[in-house]
Amino acid sequence: MMSDSGSDEDVNRLTAEEGGSTESVRKGCDPLVSTQRSKLQQRRAKLNQQINRELLLRTGAENLYRVSSNQKVLETVALELSFVNSNLQLLKEELEELNSTMNVYQTESETVNVPMIPLGLKETKEIDLTVPLQDFISEHYGEDSSLYLNEIHEFMELRQAMRTPTRNDSGQELLMEYYNQLYFLDQRFYSPHRTLGIHFHWYDSLTGVPSVQRALAFEKGSVLFNIGALHTQIGARQDRSTLTGSQNAIDAFQRAAGAFLYLQENFSHAPSLDMSSSALSMLVRLMVAQVQECVCEKVILNVQDNNLNVLLQAAQEAARVSDVYSLVLQAMSVPLLKDYVPFSWISMVQVKTHHFRALAHYYTAVALCDCSGMRYDDEDDEGREIKALIQIHTRCPDKLNLQDPEDKRRLGKAHLRKAIIRHEEALRLHGVCKMLRKMDILQEVLSRAHARSLEKYSDIDQEDDFCEVAEAPEIQSHTQQKPDIKTPDFSALRVTDIFHRLGPLTVFSARSRWQRHHVCLVRGETGLGLTLRGDSPVLVAGVLLGGCAAEAGIREGDYIIAINGVDCRWAEHAEVVHALKSCTERGLELDVITLQTHEIERRTILSSTGDKETQSCGSRKQGRDYERSSWNWSWRSGGVRKRLGSNFNLSFGNFREGESMY
Repeated sequence: MMSDSGSDEDVNRLTAEEGGSTESVRKGCDPLVSTQRSKLQQRRAKLNQQINRELLLRTGAENLYRVSSNQKVLETVALELSFVNSNLQLLKEELEELNSTMNVYQTESETVNVPMIPLGLKETKEIDLTVPLQDFISEHYGEDSSLYLNEIHEFMELRQAMRTPTRNDSGQELLMEYYNQLYFLDQRFYSPHRTLGIHFHWYDSLTGVPSVQRALAFEKGSVLFNIGALHTQIGARQDRSTLTGSQNAIDAFQRAAGAFLYLQENFSHAPSLDMSSSALSMLVRLMVAQVQECVCEKVILNVQDNNLNVLLQAAQEAARVSDVYSLVLQAMSVPLLKDYVPFSWISMVQVKTHHFRALAHYYTAVALCDCSGMRYDDEDDEGREIKALIQIHTRCPDKLNLQDPEDKRRLGKAHLRKAIIRHEEALRLHGVCKMLRKMDILQEVLSRAHARSLEKYSDIDQEDDFCEVAEAPEIQSHTQQKPDIKTPDFSALRVTDIFHRLGPLTVFSARSRWQRHHVCLVRGETGLGLTLRGDSPVLVAGVLLGGCAAEAGIREGDYIIAINGVDCRWAEHAEVVHALKSCTERGLELDVITLQTHEIERRTILSSTGDKETQSCGSRKQGRDYERSSWNWSWRSGGVRKRLGSNFNLSFGNFREGESMY
């Protein structure tokens, strides 16, 4: 949580830590290792570039077709358009096949689990920020921009590194580090009065369609999307045959859901479809469903054939998974997404819906058949068993007495018939999809489950069974562990502002304006004639009328940024006081700045003179201007201090309720 009790000193220590190292950041980057995943990323990036080139060709051809009147030119352009559209269709199909690839993200363990659905990362182009940032440093901060080339190159290297994060915690830290640095970039260089002219290029994660925006919010949102996507890949690679692996997968998918939900709630007007509200809502549901699937697998790991409670719990968990995947299928079927979501995703969700519904019926049948011959110490235990068997169904079984072992066997047989039907439907859907047919592990899981149900059915089937076939009710879904969506915790990773040499953000930001003065201060009989307060930078809280400071031109509200040519923007109060006390007869040379908000306030106060009517009118104007300038000051200085405090939460909604990408 953000602290309201933080001081300027806390903020300065946080944002100006000296000796910060970037080794931990670079550790999360792995652009050269030729793993399957990196090869997939390279192929995806190449396809994105080819699609972009074909789109430009198509746009040019369409423009030529509209303006030309020559019949031969029109025929040639039409032929070219047909060729370009064919190329685009082939490229998009190839990209869809790449994005549908799930095998490279799955665990390398030999155990057999149903594959998860991971997301590929959004690709982006490399950007040269040198000229725009140098121009802004020269114009806005009045500094020699060549002195900040190292900082600019460090930021560009960080952006380049985050394009290829490793699939582990180090990769996540790399993305979070860059995302947090974007907060500082926003505060330092994005003024409401001018734009930097930097264009951010990002490609849709599923279609490869490029989007270009100048808004920094688009860069933030794309990085946040990749944070969620990387969590899905980390979750998919876990070995879910162990309790530890299952818990790690649950945590990863919950964090992925939190990232997508945070993105949905804080963004509007997304230029790419993968970051639209409907797509993000679908992704949140998909991640929640995969969390529920991992919870079910944890319960199944503890299943014992003679433990009635565990068997019934596994049945209800499986029914719950089937229900949530049905909701995911509905979200994928909305008009905006039904032609956008890969067919392999839709097929996988359908397969899982039927597969886990079949498991629900199977475990219920095992509970009915294998636990029917148990002996109980008293009638209460038997009564609790019968009650549990009845309550697991959505309705009470018709014409069956569950105290009769034969009726329990008949009901178990009916559940097995339903399980077999569901298994066969899952296998049919698996065979329809070309991409799923390539996933041998999925084929093995479905076939094993189907064979197990058939074997159980043949074990309890009796040749002389001429009783009426029972009708098995549906299973009541229930879960012991509801998904806990975890939104990103940006305060968990402490960062050092790369451009901290520009000065504390409370004063030296793109949204602040100031005037710089160079003054010579000589000690008089009554001292220097000024009062100081705070640190980093030190504020002139008061100036003695007629004193040395007043005569030198120092005014109340100024900030001392240099003494005798030594920069003291980050200096603490005691250091500045010590430097001023060392003033000799020759005096001190000070560099001070005056914020425009203070200058407006001062002029307003001086203008409130004249006759009574003028004074009254002036005082009202002064009140309005003072309120306005005070509010601006609180937003830029006190507001930052309250929001950052000592814990420093770097949500891009800190200063706005949400950000739009235009």
